[in-house]
Formats: sequence, C-alpha cells, structure tokens
Amino acid sequence: MTEARARRRGRGGGGAARRAERNAVSFETAKYIERNIPNLEILNDEAIEIIEYNAETVLEEIGVNFVENPAALARWKEAGADVDGERVRIPRGLARELCKTAPSQFTQHARNPERSVVIGGNNLVLAPVYGPPFVRDIDGGRRYATMADFEKFVKLGYMSKWLHHSGGTVCEPTDVPVNKRHLDMLMAHMELSDKPFMGSVTAPERAQDTVDMCGILFGKDFVQQNTVTTSLININSPMQFDDVMMGALEVFAENNQAAIISPFIVGGAMAPVSVTGTLTQVLAEVMAGVAYSQLIRKGAPVIAGTFVSSIDMNSGAPTFGTPEAAKITYGCGQLFRRLGLPYRSAGSFNGSKLPDAQAAYETANSLNAGLLAGVNFMLHSCGWLEGGLVSSFEKFVMDADQLGVLHGIASGVAHDKNAQAMDAIREVGPGGHYLGCAHTQANFQSAFWRSDVLDYKPFETWEEEGGKDTYQLAAEKVQKMLSDYQKPSMDAGIHEALTSYVAEKKASMPDAFS
Repeated sequence: MTEARARRRGRGGGGAARRAERNAVSFETAKYIERNIPNLEILNDEAIEIIEYNAETVLEEIGVNFVENPAALARWKEAGADVDGERVRIPRGLARELCKTAPSQFTQHARNPERSVVIGGNNLVLAPVYGPPFVRDIDGGRRYATMADFEKFVKLGYMSKWLHHSGGTVCEPTDVPVNKRHLDMLMAHMELSDKPFMGSVTAPERAQDTVDMCGILFGKDFVQQNTVTTSLININSPMQFDDVMMGALEVFAENNQAAIISPFIVGGAMAPVSVTGTLTQVLAEVMAGVAYSQLIRKGAPVIAGTFVSSIDMNSGAPTFGTPEAAKITYGCGQLFRRLGLPYRSAGSFNGSKLPDAQAAYETANSLNAGLLAGVNFMLHSCGWLEGGLVSSFEKFVMDADQLGVLHGIASGVAHDKNAQAMDAIREVGPGGHYLGCAHTQANFQSAFWRSDVLDYKPFETWEEEGGKDTYQLAAEKVQKMLSDYQKPSMDAGIHEALTSYVAEKKASMPDAFS
C-alpha cells in the first residue's frame, strides 16, 4: 500500500509540532488489486468457437456503420475493408489481426507517481460512477448536479482508501455551460486529487483540450510517450460508430492516450435477448472499434469494454444485478483475454431509487461478477443509483467501503507457516479458545477486513447512539471525509498555467447549454 499523509502544520516547535502530528488527517490509498484467484470461465471451447466465428460473420457479411466520418471510411478502405456508403464490411480475420498491435497492459500515470495504475494482466483498477445528470443526498434529495457536487465527489474519491482512480464525469454539472464544463471537470480532477483521471469525449475539440491540459500538468513530451488519461468511447449499439465518439477516439489514439471502447448494451433493446447472441454482437463491435484505434496509431492503448444490463419486459426499464448480465460479463472476460486486451466491465449497478436493500443486492451481484470475470478496469464501482441517472453521496461511500471486500477476496488464500497456524492449534488444544493465544495477538490487526461504515455494535449501544441505519451512517461519513479533506499540493507554476488555459478557452467562446 502507498500512504499519503496530509498534516496540519502547527506554528512553533516542540510541543506544537507534536500536537499537530497527533491531530493530522491521515488516510491510506490501497494499491490497485493484483488478483491471486482464478477467473470464472463460463464458456466451454465449443461456445467460444461458435461466438468467435459468428462475430467474424457479422463483421464480414453485415458490417458496421461509421457515420458522418469520411476519414474513418478512407482508413478502412485502405486497410482492405469493403466500404459501401457508411457501411464497413471487414473481411474475416482482418479486425482480429489489427487488434494484435494494441498493448495487453499499460500504465496510466498519475501526477503522484505512487498512485499510477497498471491496467491489464491480473490487475483490477477501481474507478467511480460516471455520467449521471442528477445527484442525491440524505438532506437535499434528488436534484440536478452542480459543479460544487462534482468537486465533492472528486474529494471523496481522493479520500477513499479502496478507490484507485478519480474517474471522469462523476456527475454532470448542469450549472456550467455544456461547451465549457469539461474544462472545470478536468481542472477539478487535476487540482483536487492526485489519482489518475479520465478525459472528455463529448466533442473532438474537448478531447484535444484534455490532451493540452495533460501537457501542462505532465509535460508535452511525457504525454506523447506515456499514457496519462483514459477515456470512455461508447459504441452506439447495435453496430454503429458515431462521429463524435470516433472523433474523440482519434484525438486520444493519435496522442498515445487510452480509450475504453465499449458497446452500450441493454439486452432485448440494443442486442439480442440471448446471452450467446449478445456476446457475438459485443465481440464484433469491440473488434471493429479496437481495430480502428490501431488504424489511427499502431500500439495506441485501448481497453475492451462492455456495459451490460437486461430489460424489464413490462416497463422497458433496464435491470441490473441479473444472472444474464453476469453470464455476459464472465463470457466477455474469456473472449477479450483471447484478444490479448485489457477488459472493462461491471460496477455498482442497480436500479434502485435509494441506497436501500435493492441497491445493495444488485450492487453486490454486479461487483462480485466483475471481480470473478477478470475485469481490469471497473468504471462505476461506487456511487451509482437509479440505473445510472443519479450519483449518490451516501452510496458513494457505502460502495467505496465495500470495495475493500474485493481487495480481500482477490488476495487469495495464504498457506505459509504463519497462515497454517499449527502453533496456535497446538497451543489452544481441545476445548480452549483462540482469543488470547500468541498467533491471534500477532495477527488480529490484519486478519479480518473491517468496514469503516457499517455498524457492528451491540443492540443496546446502537440504540443509545440513535439507532442509525446505514444511510444515516453513510451521510455522517460523507461529512467527516469532506471536513477532513486537504488538497494535494501542486506546483504553483503548473497551477497558474492550467488556470490560465481554462480561462482563455472559456473566454474564446459564448456559453452554450445544448
């Protein structure tokens, strides 16, 4: 683990310095997860062969659309694809061959080098909720998100022990013009946290602003030679690649920055209702998207992704935490590993309106499926409510706390001499207890994971302290974390340059709210 300590500095020496040390705000950030457990593989060899064959058939016979993007069509034609209008039919084997130049893993550098993450292999990087236009808290209820809300989420992410990544659009700040809010969001991630972060994809020029601001933060040469940001490029499922997303992908790939190329699947609406049919479509879409990134720049870092939910056939609403979504998540892991690509999926998915039992059940199902499926980058790992329409402050800290469980499971089972505990078994013998034995005394502080949010007190103590439920406890945790927050230091010259860039870009264009 790496540890960052922010200390309130007392004036004077001696006793004042020691008092300041005792009163310091201290928090740990866990290293990204390195799995020591096997992946769950749900597809047998026959199923894999069928899905891979059918995906190639989709690309060759049905094809995919690259809309309003003549440059993309020209690239595909030069690569050997059959281009008919905006439809691109990719010969069998071509997309898979192009995917081979994408790296199987890469490092995303943070401005604090101790918090850089390695995406791919047996690793799992956890990032927060992304994209909701609404926020919810216990006092204000459900409302449109503001920039102040956005900054609070970035601070909570920075302070969260088990969260490795600051994320991107943790909520959509609707009080800032659409054409300018990406600048404020990027500035918040860069200034209020020193964890890795995501770039803007809502227009190619906003992707370029991301690259330019990263050049100020890290240095232009460093950015061209290293990956410092990750972006979310959604495919317009079924089988359509729009010019906005592809334009952003082109900017990031050209500048050696990572992109999550991810179909957006609601089973029965954007893909077939069957698991095998959905896996076929997802694989075809991912191969086409990753291949296109490599036509832009060989070796550009990418993450093969999928967002998966099923649909309630009565209401048409998306559903989460279902067995069908888990099967697709497991299957995609197998298929993407065969492509040699890092994998993005899963999260704290649920359809509940409140951080209640439904939210907890569905979230737990989704998080555990992601861990066991071999996911390498888990977006939406904390804070998600109401099918992704709401970012919840309380659920953010509840979920972020539970991410510690994933760390614990992924560590596997030790079997060294200490873990065997034979000395303890001999010491206690039949009919005894282990509470006071030497092995327990030596290991009790690290033996068990413990929640920082949930209540373990006896009933009488819990009742005397107000009988608070988890929602209330989480609300108190939010306020405690925000009151303890201290901004990580940043070079004054870099901060001034970033502030000037944002101010100049905002001044160069009128406000637009659509």
